[in-house]
Amino acid sequence: MSKYESVFIARQDFSTAQVEALNEKLTQTVEGLGGKIAKTEYWGLRSLTYRVKKNRKGHYTLFQIEADNATIAEYERLMRLNEDVLRQMTVKVEEFEEEQSAILRNRDERGGRGGNRRGGPRQHG
Repeated sequence: MSKYESVFIARQDFSTAQVEALNEKLTQTVEGLGGKIAKTEYWGLRSLTYRVKKNRKGHYTLFQIEADNATIAEYERLMRLNEDVLRQMTVKVEEFEEEQSAILRNRDERGGRGGNRRGGPRQHG
């Protein structure tokens, strides 16, 4: 079985619960085809660089998948057919990273959501 990392973007009007339900459905699909989801990371609602199907934001999720080529081909086909998925990309990797992804590490280093990039409030006086 080969190792793959798959990132997909769900529609912005989804709630977090709906994204979790979609993740569970995709996990069941992969496992039903004989694959295994080694890790799931929800990266949150993030702005897109450009509009995709009239959406300015999307819910990002990362899957680390152990599966054969046929399972990945079917998984990607189902993702293309799903109207709730705006974009998806799956790449083959040699090994999975054991720690958090760079996206989550950067978010944690900044102090969570919406960190002030300018170093604090302006002083008037």
